[in-house]
This record gives sequence, C-alpha cells and structure tokens, in this order.
Amino acid sequence: MTRVVGRQGRVTGKIGPGLVGEVMVAIRGGVEAFYAYPSVPDEEIPVGSIVIVVEFSPPRTLYVARAVV
Repeated sequence: MTRVVGRQGRVTGKIGPGLVGEVMVAIRGGVEAFYAYPSVPDEEIPVGSIVIVVEFSPPRTLYVARAVV
C-alpha cells in the first residue's frame, strides 16, 4: 500500500467522539475514502477541515489531526 501517514486529507464525514468520520486522501493518482478518528481523544473535526494523517490502521482506518493552515 502507498504510504498515507503524513499526507493531507479533507474531512467528508464529521470526526468526533463516538463517531466514525470519513476523510478523502489523494493516493495513487486518485482520491480514496478512509474511515477516520481523531488522534486527540474527544476532539471534533468538522466536514471540510484539512487534516494530516498521523496513523494508519489497515485496511481503511486513519487517525488524523487538524492541519495548521
């Protein structure tokens, strides 16, 4: 699998406590959807936010942090 840790993505499904969010990440010449959880417990990340992938858990789960823009 192509490396995803360190890549940026855009939140397409709200990320937060008790929620399984969704992030779109540009990979292999396209864009793929991944399930996403916050890397900081209890953090909420709204749809449209830019995030950085902190950890990848195969096959389709990411832990993300807000990108500093």
